[in-house]
Amino acid sequence: MKQFRLIISLFVLSIGVLCFAPTAWAFCGFYVAKADSKLYNQASQVVIARDGDRTVLTMANDFKGEVKDFAMVVPVPTVIQKEQVRVAQPKIIERLDAFSAPRLVEYFDSDPCAPQYRDRLYEAVPAPAARISGATRGDNANLGVTIEAKFNVGEYEILILSAKESGGLETWLNRNGYKIPRGAKQLLQPYIRSRMKFFVAKVNLDKFEQSGYEFLRPLQISYQSPKFMLPIRLGMMNANTAQDLIVYILSPQGQAEITNYRTVKVPSDTNIPVFVKNEFSDFYKSMFQTAYLKEDRKVAFLEYAWDMSSCDPCSAEPLNQEELKQAGVFWLDNDTNDNFLAPNIRRPFPRSSVFITRLHIRYSRDKFPEDPMFQTTSSRESFQGRYILQHPFTGELNCQASREYKRSLPKRFEQEAQTLAKLTNWNIQDIRKKMKLSLGNLNYSWWENFLAWLGL
Repeated sequence: MKQFRLIISLFVLSIGVLCFAPTAWAFCGFYVAKADSKLYNQASQVVIARDGDRTVLTMANDFKGEVKDFAMVVPVPTVIQKEQVRVAQPKIIERLDAFSAPRLVEYFDSDPCAPQYRDRLYEAVPAPAARISGATRGDNANLGVTIEAKFNVGEYEILILSAKESGGLETWLNRNGYKIPRGAKQLLQPYIRSRMKFFVAKVNLDKFEQSGYEFLRPLQISYQSPKFMLPIRLGMMNANTAQDLIVYILSPQGQAEITNYRTVKVPSDTNIPVFVKNEFSDFYKSMFQTAYLKEDRKVAFLEYAWDMSSCDPCSAEPLNQEELKQAGVFWLDNDTNDNFLAPNIRRPFPRSSVFITRLHIRYSRDKFPEDPMFQTTSSRESFQGRYILQHPFTGELNCQASREYKRSLPKRFEQEAQTLAKLTNWNIQDIRKKMKLSLGNLNYSWWENFLAWLGL
């Protein structure tokens, strides 16, 4: 870190993610349209705040397709009452996204002719400082469907259903005007066997329009259950391609991971060519897809893990206490961490009381046939998806050390090109062209041309 000067701290990948993310955010369950409209889930964001067997689940959503009235079905582990449901603010999920998104950082070489440079020329690029590495009751009974609860929350009209068999539930939904996707019966059956309930939320468009929101607001559900999972299989019925799921897990312990699939870290802390600064969203899409295929499409990627009290570098300020509560962190009022500190030493809030894990899951029916099961661990190792731009020094060079510096640059640039090609599967020649590493001048080598282009 010493020999480089951090000029621009970072470019938040959330910008990139939002650029390539589809406009349709979706719940874990499926949409059931009253009109014969085709709705497709392509991406979801879910926040899980969990301590012990208590969970607050926040589901961000959007929908794609022209519908005037629709509903959604989400399996839940227990009967949910009205006081357990609220409408959350979309801004909270945006804040979590901005805080935890993979990031691009930019460094500039210092003057190689400065006295202290010579002893540092061949030192490696520094690691990040903080890197620690409607039917009748009788009809319902005949179908084996019971309305366990019925209430309104915000722009949502909500039913909690239990069912004895998937065919009865499918029939009930159809009779009540919900045109459910094909294949629903088969996918509903495992949830019924495990005695899960069904959270059916219909959107009242009049109230939705009155709300003034462009997108549906997130629904937040609180419940107590030993089951620590997300029911994503129903969501696959609306999908015509693989879907992306971003899961933010907030825990008083440490990192969260998936237990029935592998959890791997997204490639990170690599130097890439500076032109990527203007193509970061394309870079991350390609890099993620390459890693996804390399792992045979059967893993969850860890994109971020950090104590919520700090960040380095910060892509956004850590969420404050009020925002964390809005995100579902319910244990803050009972936080007694300060009791373990020495007298006269008080930690700033909320150090060590909230740890965030960001998981990115790209899933499809054939490669991800089971709902992801989670667990939290005691590991508080920090991790972030981080990509480094290292600008060469462009000032006047008139010392002996500058010659060594200039000779070291071609190898560095070529390494960056090869790293980028490996990460993204982009064509290496195209990369070199973008880096101005080949100008076609027969009298000079490509690196000499490049250095000339840089004015060196």
